[in-house]
Amino acid sequence: MFSKLLIANRGEIASRIIRTCKRLNIQTVAIYSEPDEDSPYVKEADEAFPLGGSRVHESYLQVDKVIEIAKKARVDAIHPGYGLLSENGDFAERIQSEGITFIGPTSDVIRSMGSKVEARRMMKDALVPVIPGTSSSTKDADAAVKAASEIGYPIMLKASAGGGGIGMQVVTNDEELRKAYESNAKRAQMFFGDGTMFLEKKIVNPHHVEIQVLADQKGHAIYLFERECSVQRRHQKVVEEAPSPYISEETRVKMGEAALKAVQALGYQNAGTVEFLVDDNQQFYFLEMNTRLQVEHPVTEEITGFDLVEEQIRIASGEALRYKQNELTIHGHAIEVRVYAEDPKTFYPAPGQMNNLQLPVGDHIRHELAVHSKSFVSPFYDPMIAKCITWGETREEAIERMSYALSQYEVEGIKTNLPMLRTVLNHEVFKRGNYTTSFVEDYYLKEEAK
Repeated sequence: MFSKLLIANRGEIASRIIRTCKRLNIQTVAIYSEPDEDSPYVKEADEAFPLGGSRVHESYLQVDKVIEIAKKARVDAIHPGYGLLSENGDFAERIQSEGITFIGPTSDVIRSMGSKVEARRMMKDALVPVIPGTSSSTKDADAAVKAASEIGYPIMLKASAGGGGIGMQVVTNDEELRKAYESNAKRAQMFFGDGTMFLEKKIVNPHHVEIQVLADQKGHAIYLFERECSVQRRHQKVVEEAPSPYISEETRVKMGEAALKAVQALGYQNAGTVEFLVDDNQQFYFLEMNTRLQVEHPVTEEITGFDLVEEQIRIASGEALRYKQNELTIHGHAIEVRVYAEDPKTFYPAPGQMNNLQLPVGDHIRHELAVHSKSFVSPFYDPMIAKCITWGETREEAIERMSYALSQYEVEGIKTNLPMLRTVLNHEVFKRGNYTTSFVEDYYLKEEAK
C-alpha cells in the first residue's frame, strides 16, 4: 500500500480522494491554482503546493510542475481524478518513468480509448456491439458525404478525440453534413489538438447506460452493474441513477459480459467505465470507454457497498480483486444530481460570489462538495459546485429522498440549476423511469417555454 499520494486535480473529486486516503492512513498532497487557494480540498490535504495561474493550461495541465511537486513531496503515487490529466497517456507514461505509480490503466490503453475511432475498431474486433458507422476517420467533407450515403441519415458527426459534446452534431442530409464537418473539425482541433472526425448512425431515442468495471493486474475483472445517465443537457450528464430503471435483467447481464470482453481485449487494469447506447428494443451499442473514475461513481458505491477510490488504490498497489462476480448483488437504488452554477434555462455557466450554502440533512443523503458557503465560483473551471446522492430500498424511496433534499437545498448569490433538478425529479416521465437522452429537450425545455 502507498504511504503518500498526490492528487492531480481539484474541487470535489480531490476532497473525495482525500477522504478515502485518510481512512486508509495514506498521506495526501494537494496542488492548487491561484483561484483555488481557499478551496476546501486544499485545507483537507496533509500538504498543499501552489501551481500559480488561473486557467487550467497555466496550472493543472502543467505536467512538469505537477511532477516537480510530486518529487519534492516524495509521493509514491498520483491519483488523477477525472478530467484534466486523467486520460492523458503521455502524463501516465511520464509518471511511471519517474518511478511514481499512476493510479489508472496503462498509458497505451489510455491512448487507444482516447481515440474514438481506434476504440471502435478495437471493440469491433473484441465482438462488442458498436454503432454502425465509419471504421476509420473521414479525411474531408466529401469523404464524409460518401460514407453517409452508405450508413443512412440521421447521422452523428463526431470528433475522434472529443468529449463533453464538443465536436458532436446530428445531421440529417448532405448539405447539413458539409456545413457541420468543417466547423466541428475546427472546434475539435482547437479543444483537443486533433481535428479527426468520424460518423455514426444516429440511434433514435437512446438510453445512455454505462457499466462500471474493475480489473486487477493479475487478469481478474468484475463489473459493478450499470448506471442510467440519460438526463443530459448539452450532451452532458446532470442526473444519474443505479441501477437503470429501463433495462431488463437479461440485458444487464449481456451488457456486463460485453464490458468484460472489452476489458479482456484491452488487458485493462484499474477502474473504468464502458458506455453504451440502448435502443427501444434493448439492443445496446458501444459508445466509448472512460479510463478513469467517473463523476457519477457514487451511485455505484451506494448500491454495491464498494469504495471505488479504495479499489483503485488497492489495484494500483498490486493487490488482487477481493471479490468474484458471483458474490456481487445490487442493494437498493441510488440517484445523483449535479449542482451547477449555471442558468437553469440556458445552461450557461453563472460563476460569481456565493453568499450562503445550506445543505439538506437526513438519512441516506450524501454530499460531495467543491465549495464552502462563502466561495467564489471561478469562471475558469467547470461550474459544478456539488453533487447530492440519495439511496433508498426502492427507486421510489430514493426519488422521495432526493426530492426532499432538493427542496431543502439553498444557494445564495449565484444562479444554479437547482430549479431544473427539482422539476426533473418530480416529472412524471422521470418517475416512470422510461426516459431517453432527449428528455430535457422533449419535456423540460418545452414545458419551461410555455
